Amino acid sequence: VCGAPNARTGMTAVYAPLGTYIPGLDFALDAKPRKIRGVESHGMMCSSRELLLGDDHDGILDLEGDHPVGTPAATALGVDDPIIDFEVTPNRPDWLGVVGIARDLAAAGLGRFRAPTEKDTTGDFPSPVGVTINAPEACPVFLGRVIRGVKNGPSPDWLQKRLRAVGINPKNMLVDVTNYISIDRARPLHVYDVAKLQGDIGVRLAQDGETLQALDGKTYTLKDGMCVITDDSGVIGLGGVMGGESTGSSEETVDVFIESAWFDPDRIARTGRDTGIISDARYRFERGVDPQSCREGLEMATRLILEVCGGEASEVVTAGAPPAPQGVVTFHPRDVARLTGLDMKPAAMKKIIRELGFEVEDLGEAYALTPPSWRHDIAQSADIVEEIARIHGFDKLPEQSLPVLETGRRQVTTVYQNRIRTGRRTLASLGYDEVVTWSFVATETAKRFGGGTRTVQIANPVASELDCMRPSALPNLAQALQRNADRGRDGARLFEAGPIYRGDKQDGDQKTTFTALTRPLAPRHWQANTTAPDLFSIKGDLFTLITALGHDPDKLKVMEPTQDHWHPGRAATLRLGPKVIVATFGELHPRALKALDVDGPVIGFELVLDALPEPRAKGGKTKPVYTPSDLNPLKRDFAFIVTEDVQAGEVARLAGAADKAMITGATVFDVYRGKGVEVGHKSVAIEVTIQPRDETLTDKQIEALSDKVVKAVAKGTDGVLRG
Repeated sequence: VCGAPNARTGMTAVYAPLGTYIPGLDFALDAKPRKIRGVESHGMMCSSRELLLGDDHDGILDLEGDHPVGTPAATALGVDDPIIDFEVTPNRPDWLGVVGIARDLAAAGLGRFRAPTEKDTTGDFPSPVGVTINAPEACPVFLGRVIRGVKNGPSPDWLQKRLRAVGINPKNMLVDVTNYISIDRARPLHVYDVAKLQGDIGVRLAQDGETLQALDGKTYTLKDGMCVITDDSGVIGLGGVMGGESTGSSEETVDVFIESAWFDPDRIARTGRDTGIISDARYRFERGVDPQSCREGLEMATRLILEVCGGEASEVVTAGAPPAPQGVVTFHPRDVARLTGLDMKPAAMKKIIRELGFEVEDLGEAYALTPPSWRHDIAQSADIVEEIARIHGFDKLPEQSLPVLETGRRQVTTVYQNRIRTGRRTLASLGYDEVVTWSFVATETAKRFGGGTRTVQIANPVASELDCMRPSALPNLAQALQRNADRGRDGARLFEAGPIYRGDKQDGDQKTTFTALTRPLAPRHWQANTTAPDLFSIKGDLFTLITALGHDPDKLKVMEPTQDHWHPGRAATLRLGPKVIVATFGELHPRALKALDVDGPVIGFELVLDALPEPRAKGGKTKPVYTPSDLNPLKRDFAFIVTEDVQAGEVARLAGAADKAMITGATVFDVYRGKGVEVGHKSVAIEVTIQPRDETLTDKQIEALSDKVVKAVAKGTDGVLRG
């Protein structure tokens, strides 16, 4: 069943069997036949548009000539050329043209390279359109000419076929010529409709707030520093990025002005990022188009347009001059063996260098090389070594084992790297999963977590919501925790070891932290005694981490948090002295979680590795000999009246430090407020463990030791023994 008006008996058409993908419709046919008008259909016959071979959709494609039934459509249509897909690195813009690729293939021994040349077309009249450059730093050179009396229309079949082969849909001759030269020579061009131009063309820098209605149909607001093309009406194009709709060519165009210019790559890249425009011209200019190709591209476009569209060409109008060529590079042939191990003769090296387009002058033990204008990435002898190794073949690089050191193996990691590794292993052993998140956050989020200053805001963020360097890993980790919960993993325990940024100074403002977060949710279980993680289990994990990093956490002071994204009364800091904060642990403030759209509660810790001094080097890795005492330990309870601002843990720490030889532990077991205790005070009860060493202690010795405990606590807290 076929409803095409041109379907007839005996015609040869392109048939798509069941399950075939139709590129022009962007879908695949059903794998099973279905009925159309009561007749079972086993596929379809295709039009030009459905095969991406043209815009004709009035009927199915009628193939001319003798094509046996069953011939692959690509063969019958002549589009079965092999496709070579190149990954072009940013330093090789010459590879963005077929000519550049052909040059390298010939240098590698695949055929002979014939450099294309274009004869100058003699102008029949002076160009009625002039060019003025007012921003040579953005556009050093601008060439152009008018071709009048053209008859724009479809480009010839050979041109359309080549464009389709690289995925470009032909439009009309004027547009197709610029696309073809861009692909063939890596030389972007632009054409203007002379009838739409108002006065001469100018090149200048944009003023903040100017707008452009571009060829993609969108209106762009311009910024200071962008390179713009203008006429008497205002801005008509973004130089090297995209032309304007007001002067674009069409099938009705009769007189055209061809632009062939060179634009500063850095400025083009910034303009493209600021506007978000993605075009073939921008892609090439921001990587560096050959500055000497302006005349060649203009002459090639002139020849093709005159051959197909007719008309007569004006004289070339030139403004400015191409940027100065690169300087001479001194190449030492011995560097090839020194850097790569390749054993090559100087003649072979010289042959490769010349075939890549370099001019060579022999200086004896070295060569003076003049890089071609399309190779702006060559600056030193090592760059030439890379070119020779690349063309000669990386597969020919010799394999050689590293020499064995006579002194044996040496540690290659630093103490800092080892601490990072130790911390990661410790947290993983505690049941945490490591994650890696962005080093960026939104500025508003950064401000809520102690950052967001202008010095750490990003000028060109990868996304609008990631425009500031993070002052903490907590917000990213909290959001990762929420994403896990949204996918059914409520009990996730996550940690990250990574940098945070408190400012833009190299020394001191970038720090490395260990950050861990989880939710205090008890798992559902038939055993009633299943417990959820809480503040004390988080504190225990933090203490385990600090111990693994070579420090005694009991020697750190427990004090109140200083940042308001921690919940007051449910968080604390560990400090070296009163000012140096080593870590903060506890519960995140509900206000901070709400701003992140994270469900609470969330508990965790953040340890600043840079604030924790490196442990002193020890004589060995073995632990001291364990010598248990044969005497039973003694336990004595003390209750001290202290003011509310005194930490209970500080009371225990002072008691334990009263006699380190005899006291092996001091823990808090009760805090009381109420009857018998003055308002503004509290009673802290501690249990002190005393371990006799050589002999059983007498009552007098125990009493003396108790006096030491009382005096130590009184001196450190002004606390008194509760009566």
